[in-house]
Amino acid sequence: MFRHVVVFRWTAEATEEERAAVAVGLTALRERIDTLRGYRFGPDAGLADDNWDFAVVADFDDEAGYLVYRDDEAHQALIVDVLRPIISARAAVQYTVDD
Repeated sequence: MFRHVVVFRWTAEATEEERAAVAVGLTALRERIDTLRGYRFGPDAGLADDNWDFAVVADFDDEAGYLVYRDDEAHQALIVDVLRPIISARAAVQYTVDD
């Protein structure tokens, strides 16, 4: 399995409505992209002051499946139109999961 993990920090100006639109957009991707095997996302639980604000964990059969997701037109539009305007920082990693 191949896993993609990304975390975001919101800008101070990001509204609750804008943040909610992220989850709506990600939910739509779950229906659209058939290479997704597992897809979880959500806001930080607020248990530590220095945590990131939101996380996405996506699982694929292989790297090729991840690339389909990464390059998907709707995914790219979500990044440009919904995420970038409200993100102050982003960190991501992809790795192979050995089970």
